[in-house]
Order: sequence, then structure tokens, then C-alpha cells
Amino acid sequence: MSESVPSTLALFRRFAAVPMGRQLFTRAICLKAPYFSSIHPLVKEMRPEYAEVHIRKRRSVTNHLGTVHAIAMCNMAELAAGMLMEATVPSTHRWIPKGMSVEYLQKAETALKAVAMPEAGSAFGGAADYLVSVELSDTAGQPVFRASIKMWVSPKKK
Repeated sequence: MSESVPSTLALFRRFAAVPMGRQLFTRAICLKAPYFSSIHPLVKEMRPEYAEVHIRKRRSVTNHLGTVHAIAMCNMAELAAGMLMEATVPSTHRWIPKGMSVEYLQKAETALKAVAMPEAGSAFGGAADYLVSVELSDTAGQPVFRASIKMWVSPKKK
């Protein structure tokens, strides 16, 4: 990570220090990237090489079986990975999702927590892929979904 704290991470830290700050921060993220609001997320934690996002199980994120929809879980995983990238990528670089592979491990019948962390061997340099692993677990702590998200990271143009 660069010497300076990435601006999104600095904003999260400021918001997290006040009551309802995480909710306000998450709402701001959803204004910037509106599709994320479809899952009603909460960015619970954000720091270099770690991000945690929560959602409640509510009707708007369920499928015909009454479980959390597969695409809602993909959306949640992408948000968690994006928050990790915002907290981790040096301010001299930019990033964009390039691909995602997922595994559905079992029915998601409760609220969910997504934890994003870099995969082993991920590092910054020139333009390169950066791999992020995201695991979603239910309220009992059981994994229900895993994703590997490939991010394209490149130096910003001067």
C-alpha cells in the first residue's frame, strides 16, 4: 500500500467513528454504484487486505425457494472485493473487476456475512491481475458461497 491512506478508506474510517456512520458510508457507496443498493448491504469493516460486508435476509434478495438468490450473493461478493481493493490498492494505481468464478456450497437461508481477502501471491507492480477470495457465511458461521474475483490493477495514467 502507498504511504497515504486511499481516499475511500479514509472516508470509511471517518464515518465508522460516528454513530450510524457505517450505514451512511454504505449509502454513499450505493449512490456511487447504484446496483449494490439492490441487496441493502452494510460495509461492516474495511482495511488493507480485508473487507467485510453484511446483508439481512429480506424478501427483495430471495429466490423462489425463499433462500438468498445466487446473484445477490455474487453482488455481495463483488462489493466486498471492491471495498478490499479500495482499501488496499495504492493511490498510484486503479482497478476494475475482470472476472469471477463462484461456488454455491449450500442454501443461504439466513442473513449473510461476506469476507474478502487477497489470494496468496497477489501483489502490486505494473499492470497485472490481483486475485481476491470472498467467502459468504450464514449466521451460524457456515460457508454458503465462495468466489474468486480477478481484478485488473494498473498504474494510473499521468
